[in-house]
Amino acid sequence: MATIDGLPPLREVIRAHDLSAKKQLGQNFLLDLNLTAKIARAAGDLSGSDVLEVGPGPGGLTRGLLAEGARRVLAIEKDARCLPALAEIAAACPGRLEVINADALTLDARAHLTPPIRIVANLPYNVGTELLVGWLTPAEWPPFWQSLTLMFQKEVAERIVAKPGSKAYGRLALLAQWRCDAKIVMILPPEAFTPAPKVHSAVVHLTALPAPRFPADAAILSRVTAAAFNQRRKMLRSALKGIAPDIEARLLAAGIEPTARAEEIPLEGFCALARELA
Repeated sequence: MATIDGLPPLREVIRAHDLSAKKQLGQNFLLDLNLTAKIARAAGDLSGSDVLEVGPGPGGLTRGLLAEGARRVLAIEKDARCLPALAEIAAACPGRLEVINADALTLDARAHLTPPIRIVANLPYNVGTELLVGWLTPAEWPPFWQSLTLMFQKEVAERIVAKPGSKAYGRLALLAQWRCDAKIVMILPPEAFTPAPKVHSAVVHLTALPAPRFPADAAILSRVTAAAFNQRRKMLRSALKGIAPDIEARLLAAGIEPTARAEEIPLEGFCALARELA
């Protein structure tokens, strides 16, 4: 990894700017620059891309993204305490880092970015899933981004890549795998972070497909999967009876046994049911 000249170690930055991680902001800082470089590399070739980073904190991953050749980084940071530390990185990389003090859940970052765009972030634990769902459910597909390389709690990462029949399999797996290739590319122990969380973390890399894997109406698919997994222990004919009065016939027409449970049905089956209900 190329280093950015003149920047102090992250522990010194945190001391100098008094940046203790705040639990209410879901902060766990990753200070090992070898690890942040590895995450940046997991996002692929960044040299021709703008990169959106959410929750940069003191800027460990930000440094990695710039050192790995990102054309430009847009960093969205809610915690104003982190801005002076990020300003030091911006000064060391003129014209390549823009920092916005805002809430990523409400800011539309697209106006600040030029395609191609990749999203790379060590997401704050308390909003990670909500941000991911937003990126996976835009009004139009393909989305504004090419790929997502995101850190989550390991349990959430496992839900994103889960296969039918497993306990982790549910709406998040279907949402991600309908429109993306998803894989876990790194697992990190608690001690990699400051402060150390109680759980392992994992980095998931999602690549946007040009079109969904199987045809289906997004709104109907969302309704069906919500109803099915909200009562995942029930047979589908019971769990989905509120969706259509003749749900048993619809399930059979889609090639699904009415007595099956949600976690047994692959993505293709749910898409077939959504088409049948449309």
